[in-house]
Amino acid sequence: MEQRHYRFKQAVDQQLMLRGSRDFESLEEYKQFLKKLFNQLNAGRYEKLQEELKVLKELPASRLDSTKEFRVKVSGNSTITIQHNIYSVDSRLIKEKVIVYLYANHLELWYAQKKLAKIPRLRGDGKHYIQYRHIIDWLIRKPGAFENYKYREDLYPTSYFRMAYDILKKQHTEIKATKEYLKILYLAAKVSEDKVNQTLKDYLECGKPIKVSEIEKMVEHPQSANQYSRTQTKVVSVDLSDYDKLLSEKAGQV
Repeated sequence: MEQRHYRFKQAVDQQLMLRGSRDFESLEEYKQFLKKLFNQLNAGRYEKLQEELKVLKELPASRLDSTKEFRVKVSGNSTITIQHNIYSVDSRLIKEKVIVYLYANHLELWYAQKKLAKIPRLRGDGKHYIQYRHIIDWLIRKPGAFENYKYREDLYPTSYFRMAYDILKKQHTEIKATKEYLKILYLAAKVSEDKVNQTLKDYLECGKPIKVSEIEKMVEHPQSANQYSRTQTKVVSVDLSDYDKLLSEKAGQV
């Protein structure tokens, strides 16, 4: 835009030099001078403009608002619905009314005159944005809701979490496996997802049975992970006197 403005100023200056004078009898004469120059500069773009005009739609009757405000109630699943899309929010807000401001690229969640979250906006209809950190507290209290949770696939941050859950189901009953997995997910939400993910990776690569108590120790004390991620090898000390005896025997045979 700045380059285009600069070139237009140059064109005006050149036309004024060709005109031989920078004086005009009236403002209207100066406007006509600029209009003629505009037409000359845009002559090569006229055909393309006509092509664009054929497919352009009419402008809206009123100005579009830069933001839209919604007052919604948080569902029992800790979600809100904004323009046919589902977003998860903190489970502490379940059954509470919140204010949502919809911007071009994100949503702002407000409650009790405080901004609580900024969420990426979904495009289209029928989509969902579920963050396990929002609902983990609720799931810990109601683990039975996990198995039939509509957006359960969003509760596996990485493939290692999913594989860990599948292994837990082989080790325990369904409800016990769910409770153990939710403890792992809770640890990821409250401590570090990256650390938990790495620990699960080490477990799976070593083929160890998954024990949540051990995972908690390894996440909180990473140095203890060595016993699972590395094979312990015992090196036996060598008695060098055996080599002296061997050399002495060879020397006697010569």
